[in-house]
Amino acid sequence: MPSADDPALPLEPRSSCLYLGIRSFAVALALFLASGYLCSKAFGQLLQPENQANTVHGTVVNAMTREPIGRALVYSPDNRYATLTDGEGHFEFTLPKPAADGGGFAFSTGSGRSLTWLMARKPGFLDDPNERRQVEVLPGTELTLSLMPEGLIKGRVTLSAADPANRVNVQLFSREVQDGSPRWMQKNAARTNSNGEFRFAELQPGTYKLLTSEWMDNDPAATVPGGQLYGFPPVYYPGATDFAAASTIQLKAGQIFQADLSLVRQPYYPVKIPVTNTEQSGGMNITVSLQGQRGPGYSLGYNRMKEVIEGQLPNGKYLVEAATYGPNSSVTGSVNIAVAGAPVEGPGMVLTRNNSINVNVKEEFTATDWPSSGSWSDGKHTYPLHGPRLDLHISAVSMDDFGAPRTGSIRQPTGPNDDSLVLESLAPGRYWLRLHASRGYVTSATMGGVDLLREPLVVVPGASTAIDITMRDDNAELEGTLLGVSATPVDSTRSTPQGHVYCIPSPDSPGQFLELSTSPDGKFDYRMVAPGNYHVLAFKNQQRDLPYRDAEAMKIYETKGQIVHFAPGQKVSLQLEIIPSVE
Repeated sequence: MPSADDPALPLEPRSSCLYLGIRSFAVALALFLASGYLCSKAFGQLLQPENQANTVHGTVVNAMTREPIGRALVYSPDNRYATLTDGEGHFEFTLPKPAADGGGFAFSTGSGRSLTWLMARKPGFLDDPNERRQVEVLPGTELTLSLMPEGLIKGRVTLSAADPANRVNVQLFSREVQDGSPRWMQKNAARTNSNGEFRFAELQPGTYKLLTSEWMDNDPAATVPGGQLYGFPPVYYPGATDFAAASTIQLKAGQIFQADLSLVRQPYYPVKIPVTNTEQSGGMNITVSLQGQRGPGYSLGYNRMKEVIEGQLPNGKYLVEAATYGPNSSVTGSVNIAVAGAPVEGPGMVLTRNNSINVNVKEEFTATDWPSSGSWSDGKHTYPLHGPRLDLHISAVSMDDFGAPRTGSIRQPTGPNDDSLVLESLAPGRYWLRLHASRGYVTSATMGGVDLLREPLVVVPGASTAIDITMRDDNAELEGTLLGVSATPVDSTRSTPQGHVYCIPSPDSPGQFLELSTSPDGKFDYRMVAPGNYHVLAFKNQQRDLPYRDAEAMKIYETKGQIVHFAPGQKVSLQLEIIPSVE
């Protein structure tokens, strides 16, 4: 284990950060810090100010139990000094003065203070996500750094005969929030050992799903050359046949979850699907979904020479989808096949160009003091931007909750006079329309009579309909204060927000999601609120994983915050209670 006198330690990127602001001093440190090996004891001996003890004391604690963590490593981000906590979790550093030229250990803020931070780590612990915020502290203040105990998911994979399954690929997916919508993203993968065991460590509290990949039976003793192929289809914990039906694992901090899986041997049959209209300059992604339920597990490959999608699958009904990628590639296709005890050839898959949808924007603006032009450059040419191209960002995001979302965006200008708006590269499917106004707000968005602010955008091959959008600029204004907070000094350029305010539109209201940081005295003000009904929430820390587009997930906040109606041109004043992070 490292000692307090050995600051040159190999540090992992995983750490818990806490920023410390200290008073600026006049004596430079550049000569002392050039070697990069000064330890905390050396700082105390060489750099102790004459009139003030420039030391920081603190404790490293368990984020869940608040118990002290002994023998935890506390260190500076530049690896120039470090120390271990004692048996009671305590540590102490003597901080250096900032260098006169702005270099050295501390970083000048330009306001009479200097800024640095400390981090902590220990095997078996992770960052505490609830403590990732800046805290300004003067020397001599007692600090607390918290670490979250890691979670573990482990298990054993067996064959139908209860024998261990060696070198089977096990995949772990976590429920993550992207742009307010929960999605299942692959977290990690592991192979079982000779005893069929696997283990996923360093897991934050959260929601997970577990599955095995397909595993072909290549045992020479059980395989007859030219005979029937056998394999083990994916198994989704605890024993489901598709990803959607798999049970979720609700992992708590420090929890060890046991998840055992049993594979069943089944016959596999050759599959060949001819493909036409392929893009020779690009590659192709193949997705195979059992019963049409999108999710991981099954796979087929693309043979470019034969222009055939091929592989092996067990009995079942599948949706096979293909999408090309590469220069000028934007074609997709799909077919349904059924494997029923025999090889499958066809039906053929015809790839078609992805859809492009024209967007018509009507601006009902009254203000005349807004910039009327901008520009966009592709690196070779610079094109002027006017009107909706300047005022509105438009995109479409697929409704699938598995993997990276399929998206479409507005085509860039093709010339200096191109003011048209075209939402392009949309494969057939269902999408949410994402609208972000830099001026005013969107009061309506429709296509073929469908309200796209509340209903999905359905893309059908060959459709030629257009999206109609209306914008106005009679925004509402929000101002307010967080209750129960004490003001912090505002003389630093790195002053810390006292909280974060979120305005979440009601499902039946147009509105636009807003995230606001408060000032150090807990006040907030925003003058560009889109009229509508909102649920307004306040938190101490930033909520990066707030599922504000998922009505079911947001039910835990039904009794929190305030429900507010913003009328056009109205100014609303609020006083908000901070919601504890544990809720």
